[in-house]
Amino acid sequence: MIANILIVDDDEFLLSLTGDVLARFDFTVDTAKDGLVAWEKVDENPALYDLILLDRNMPRLDGMGLLQRMRSDSRFEKLPVIMLTAEDAQQDFLEGLATGASYYLSKPVSEDVLNLVVKTALEESRAGRELYALMDQKDNQTDQQNFSYRTLSEARVLALQLAKASGDPGRTLRGYSELLVNAVEHGNLGITYAEKNHLLREDCWCEEIDARLSRAPYAARRVQVALAKTDTAVVVTITDQGAGFNWQSYLEFSDERIFDLNGRGIALSKATSFDRLEYLGCGNCVVASVFFAGSQRSS
Repeated sequence: MIANILIVDDDEFLLSLTGDVLARFDFTVDTAKDGLVAWEKVDENPALYDLILLDRNMPRLDGMGLLQRMRSDSRFEKLPVIMLTAEDAQQDFLEGLATGASYYLSKPVSEDVLNLVVKTALEESRAGRELYALMDQKDNQTDQQNFSYRTLSEARVLALQLAKASGDPGRTLRGYSELLVNAVEHGNLGITYAEKNHLLREDCWCEEIDARLSRAPYAARRVQVALAKTDTAVVVTITDQGAGFNWQSYLEFSDERIFDLNGRGIALSKATSFDRLEYLGCGNCVVASVFFAGSQRSS
C-alpha cells in the first residue's frame, strides 16, 4: 500500500526509529519535531500526506492541539491521525478519540502492530473517500421507505441513500455506514467483537465475511431498514436477524477498547453523526434520528 506518512514527535530517537520501521514496510515517510512544524508542512501542501502519526506530548504545539487545529479546518477533517503516547492516562485517550483520532497507540509499539494499525487506518480512509465521492451522484436520492439488504457492498450503497435522505449527508454518511455494516457482520453473521479483533489482526476479516455469507444459516438472513420522515426528524430503524449484543457498553468510548482495532464505531456515530441513537430490546434493532434545522436536538 503506497502512502505518504508524516510522523510528528519531539523525541529524535523515536522519530528516526518509527520512520525506519514504516519505511521498511514501503511507506514514504516525512518527519516533524513538534506540532508547529507539522502544521506548517500540512498547511503548505494539504494533499501531500495520507496519514499523520502524532505524538501527544510535545513542546510549543502538542498532539491534541494539532489534532484540534486540523479537525477545525475543512482541508484536514478526514485526514487519518494515529495518536502515540507514552502515558497511561485513560481520559487523554478518550479525549483524543472523541476529537477525531483514528486510533491510539501506547509507546512502545511493536513493528507488526504499528504496520497493521497504519494499514487499517489507511484502508478505512480510502473506503470513506470512496463513499463521499459517490455522494454527488443524483441516483443516490430515494423516496423509498423500506429496504432489505444482505452484503457489505449493499450496506454501503444504502448508506449513501439514507445519508441523502437525511438532509445532512456530510455528517451522517459514516454513521449510517457503520450501523448498516454492523448489522451484517455482528448481527446476521454473528461475528463477535473479539472475533473481529482477531480477524483484523490476522488480515482475514474479508475472507471470513465472504465465507459466512455463503453458508447456512447466515446466507438466508437479511437486514430490514425503515426510513420515516416526521415534522422534526428523519428516523431510520435498522433490524438484523442476529441474537443481539450488550449494546449499552458500546454507546460511549471505553478505555478497555482504546487500543483495539474495532469497537469505536457506535460511540463515534452517536457522538458525530446522529442527534439521537437508541438500541431496542436485545440490541438487534437500532434507531438513528437526525433532526431538521431548528428542531430540538437530543442525545
